[in-house]
Formats: sequence, structure tokens, C-alpha cells
Amino acid sequence: MSKLSLRALNRATLVRQWLVERRPATALEAIEHLVGMQAQVPLSPYVGLWSRLTDFKPDELAGLIENRQAVRGSMMRATIHLMSSRDFLAIRPLVQPCLDREIYQNQTLGRHRLDGLDIPAVLAAGTDLMAAGPKTAAQLRKGLAPLFPNHEPATLAHAVRSLLPTIQVPPRGVWGKGGNPTMSTADLWLGAPLSPNPSIDDLVLRYLAAFGPASVADIQAWSGLTRLTEIVERLHSSLRTYTDATTGRTLYDLATITLPDEDLPVPTRFLPEYDNLLLSHADRTRFLPDPTRRALTLTETLTRGSILHNAHPTAFWKLTRQAKSTTTLEIQPTTTLTNQAKSAIESEAQNLLTFTSPDASHELRFIT
Repeated sequence: MSKLSLRALNRATLVRQWLVERRPATALEAIEHLVGMQAQVPLSPYVGLWSRLTDFKPDELAGLIENRQAVRGSMMRATIHLMSSRDFLAIRPLVQPCLDREIYQNQTLGRHRLDGLDIPAVLAAGTDLMAAGPKTAAQLRKGLAPLFPNHEPATLAHAVRSLLPTIQVPPRGVWGKGGNPTMSTADLWLGAPLSPNPSIDDLVLRYLAAFGPASVADIQAWSGLTRLTEIVERLHSSLRTYTDATTGRTLYDLATITLPDEDLPVPTRFLPEYDNLLLSHADRTRFLPDPTRRALTLTETLTRGSILHNAHPTAFWKLTRQAKSTTTLEIQPTTTLTNQAKSAIESEAQNLLTFTSPDASHELRFIT
């Protein structure tokens, strides 16, 4: 098997993440290619799409959400993802075991608080409440509490959110709008049931197309699922295998994909908070080399926007809006920047300001 350096893995994944060259695709095509986008921060996918697509405008994604072609709901790793509606219906049944663990094995939120609770009855009651209209968590707690007085309302609402295929409906996630997370279920909101025959094989292949080459542990880290070795072994004849030159791990990839040159130049790109590029491998050293990992906690890396320069995170970024007239973009380097690096970051920063705040005045500030 060919050996792949961290640099080779870095370039391979950046190319298929559409971060080396912006693509002339639609937002829906991008969301499906990426097998969803992390969306705990409701507006982060807009920046993620802007960094990957040519001529992307916020109204395109806002329209997909308002027209129910795309949805935000709990998916991989029991976290909120933006998905196409058809992918949500096809993939949610596959990742349900991860959401089940969130309820039944979570010591704080689940297992010890479920004794004697009729879970099917709770889910039926939650469905009835949402059938009358989308509900916030507070409304679910209020509606469920009288029906199950011996259990904490927060536990009841959390069970409904995790065990039912809930979706956070607009205006949450719509550019220029806001509001508390308000939930419905997939069948109520989309008028369609979850797929009765979801394909785990297809999910693994789509992950590799967007994040490979990767190990079984990487696939499991991304999906939140376990015991995927037998799935990969079943697909082995249609996959190409490599060896990680650093760890000796076996890596898998689609046989149809040719890897780019590991010296491929990579432009500066802005990633939003929690971008899946930095979340979707058990071994993240292809993007976060050991010195960087030692210097930065994962929380620091993910809860702020990251700036990729020379293919690695080199700075954090944050936008603040002062009244309605000025948008400030703060950049905090995590390493010493050369003049060339600072110039490249400044150029892309100005593009980001134009994208996010076309009608405001702009201020760019480097902080330490």
C-alpha cells in the first residue's frame, strides 16, 4: 500500500472539501456533497458555503431553509447539522443509535432519570404537542410536565428532541432573522417519513468522498457510530487502501478518486465555528499538527472561526456589529505571521466583510 504523509492527507481532504478552489455549484449540491454542515451556530454554514462556492449569496441558503429543501436538526455526533431534506430523511435513521446513547447512556441527562418512565408515551405526547405547531424546548417542558409529574420536565423534553427526528424550523438559521430554537418532526415539517431502507454503505462511501482518505476510527468519529469495521470490510473490494506514513494506520478511499500533489498550493480560507473539516477525523493531525494541538485546546479551535493559511489554522476570527453602521472583524493569530501571510489574510478578510456586511462600513483589527 502507498504511504501518505500528513501533507498528502491535508491536500487530499482540502480538495474534496472544496477549499482549494471554489466550485460553481449550488448551495444544495454543496450541502449534500459535504454530507451536511455543522450548524450549532445557526449562521455558520453561510460562511462555510461562501468559502467553498463561487458567487454564493445568503439568500440562496435562506430560501432552501424557508422552502423546506434544507433543514437543521440533530444528526451526526448528536449535534445540529444543516442537511438537505432528502439527506435528513435518509441519514437520520442511520445515526439514531448515537442519539439513543445521548438519552440512555448520558449520566447527567438520561439514564438515572428514566426509571419508570414510559418513553413511547413521552414521544407520543411530544408528537401531539408539535402536531399543533412547532414548539420551543420551554413549550415542550410545559406541555409534558403535567403528563409525567414524577420526572423532570427537562429530561422529558430532551428525550423528545433526541429520540424523535426533530428539526429546528425557521426563522432559526435564516440569514438576517433569528429566534429561539423551535422544533417540529421530519414527517410533520417535510410531509414525508424517514427512509425505511437507509444505506450505511452509502453513508460510509459519501464520507470518504468528502473527508477521505480515512481510517475506520475517522469514520466513526465523524458519524458518532461504532462497529463500522465490518461495513468497511464489506466495501473493501470497491475501495483503495493507503498507509498513514506517520501512524501506520490503514486508510480507505474511493477507488475512483486520484489524490492531488501534496505540494499543491492552498489559498487562505475562513472557516466558521465548528466547521466539520476540523471535527471529522479521530486523528486531526492532518490539519492540526502536534505543536498546534498542544498549544490550543479543541474548544478554542472550534468555538471560534478559524483561518486556514498554508493549509492549517493560523488565526481565529470574530465578527462584531456595532449598531448598524460598522462591522468589525477581529483576527487573533495563533502563530507569528509573515508579512505575506498577513497580506493574504487581510485580503480574504476584506472579502468576508463584503459578504457578511455589504451595506456597512468595515473595520479590520489584528489582536494579540
